[in-house]
Amino acid sequence: MKQVEKKAVFFDIDGTLLEVTAGHKSLTPAVRQAILELRMAGHHTFIASGRPLAYIDPELTQSSLFDGMVLMNGAAVMLDGKVIFEQPLPRERVDELIALCEREHIQYILQGVQHAYLLPEFHELADFYRSIYIDADRFVRDFDPRAVATCKLEFWTPQPEKYRLFEPYLALPELTGLRDPYHAENMEMYGTAVSKGSGILQALRYLHLPRSASYAFGDGLNDLEMMETVGTALAMGNGRPEVKALADYTVPGVREDGVAWGIENVILAND
Repeated sequence: MKQVEKKAVFFDIDGTLLEVTAGHKSLTPAVRQAILELRMAGHHTFIASGRPLAYIDPELTQSSLFDGMVLMNGAAVMLDGKVIFEQPLPRERVDELIALCEREHIQYILQGVQHAYLLPEFHELADFYRSIYIDADRFVRDFDPRAVATCKLEFWTPQPEKYRLFEPYLALPELTGLRDPYHAENMEMYGTAVSKGSGILQALRYLHLPRSASYAFGDGLNDLEMMETVGTALAMGNGRPEVKALADYTVPGVREDGVAWGIENVILAND
């Protein structure tokens, strides 16, 4: 019997597995079954997301579908519930950003590997997360902001012009960030030393797998480094043109079970 080479397959969430803004909040039966078939064939399956663990629905984290997670754009990597890589932001930078937010009345959340930290008085930011189907009740609310090992921050203000105050920080070589294209009041900031691509390399190194044995599904701009890193990149039909330009394959969109199509016709077809 031919021995199947182990593969590692990485999946973005929003716009790839799910489409939360369109009410597509759960995996379809076809996508769920296709991922299970990957696992049953002996391959490794990973979430690869800009989200921290605290933002990911238990359907994905507490099921038998995924054995690993690349979180917060590569700032942390988990396998079988164990943290195998973590790179928090410099403590002094986080403290400076917190101080700026306190002066300017900008609400913020601190994201660590296991938890997300939101002060109890930040009601509007909690409501924002609920509006995009993230369970704010799972956040840690009683904490010292200057004692959290922070991998990523997100901000909220009803005055988006205040985000100009972050420009000196975004000009630093160790920090980058972006404004949410769908929600003008929301912004995130994270380290330039990590990406989904660097997180994937950490996972492959740990598993002793070559890049040629890696696959990724994605749709958005924070998937570009992932597409450049893996051996075979699959762009969703609903994805950004920049992502499709880097992909080896373009699969049907999230609403057409594109992930299932790619697993069956590209990944498992080559076993």
